[in-house]
Amino acid sequence: MEITQISDDFSTCDQLETDDLAEVKTLGFRSLICVRPDGEQKGQPTFGKIQECANAQGLQARYVPVKPSGATEANHIAFSKALAELSEPVLGYCRSGQRAATLWRARRDTAA
Repeated sequence: MEITQISDDFSTCDQLETDDLAEVKTLGFRSLICVRPDGEQKGQPTFGKIQECANAQGLQARYVPVKPSGATEANHIAFSKALAELSEPVLGYCRSGQRAATLWRARRDTAA
């Protein structure tokens, strides 16, 4: 797990594993947003499994799957809604963290 801080309240990382969630909690994150669609890569944990383990750690979790081809308007709306509802700081993840960062930056640029 390689975390990149994007702002005071939002960071990104590559694909989380269930074993990472205790560390995510220890690092002070309160919520997760999964931007990676289930089944994108063989062996990738499903969002359901991540959510179950996150909830057991006291973390909130939302699922906003974005295909590698790019985010849709519906993805942007769902991501903004998730950020508005979740406790901060939030950790967004996907295969590399790039899709999560791109959604966050688009939201920031739209609000500016």
